[in-house]
Amino acid sequence: MAGRLNVLVSGGTGSGKTTTLNALSEHIAPEERVVTIEDAAELRLRQPHVVRLEARPPNVEGRGEVTIRQLVRNALRMRPDRIVVGEARGPEALDMLMAMTSGHDGSLSTVHASSGPEALRRLAMLALMADVELPHEAVRRLVAGAIDLVVHQARDREGARRVESVWEAGEDGEPRRVYARRDGRDVWRPPRAGGRLATALGESCPS
Repeated sequence: MAGRLNVLVSGGTGSGKTTTLNALSEHIAPEERVVTIEDAAELRLRQPHVVRLEARPPNVEGRGEVTIRQLVRNALRMRPDRIVVGEARGPEALDMLMAMTSGHDGSLSTVHASSGPEALRRLAMLALMADVELPHEAVRRLVAGAIDLVVHQARDREGARRVESVWEAGEDGEPRRVYARRDGRDVWRPPRAGGRLATALGESCPS
């Protein structure tokens, strides 16, 4: 968070994605202006400069709907330092990616996926659902340029929720695993030399 990396939290239903998102948000500086966008308010950010936006379904007459995509677009006019999207699940993924690459570093979101690499592929697929005709390669590069880290959550057979792996997204579109939980042990791998993760970690880089 201090290095202002864009982080995507992935995992299945009930794996603890929102809980991890809340934990990460604890490390956002109090002077930063944060805009949160959700279907239903679940995030609990404690910073003093938080603007909370919530989607609204249409009424019985089919009017008054406010979509996540509309909220993401409006959020850009609110001068946010960071944007937190509770979950990317539709064409709003494209607008979120555009925001992440246009001066809103340190933004956060979650997505349903079975692994870190799958999360990036799913995000690209969601972005392609937008009403903008972009080639798949352009969207793939947009995802690679926007997302710095993927934190993958999992729920084990006993019901415990934990971070299973952390992936560093690369400009070539191929994520690189930098952390994994194996046989009860934490296994670290150094990030790419010269990458944003290595720059953010500095001397605290695990070896």
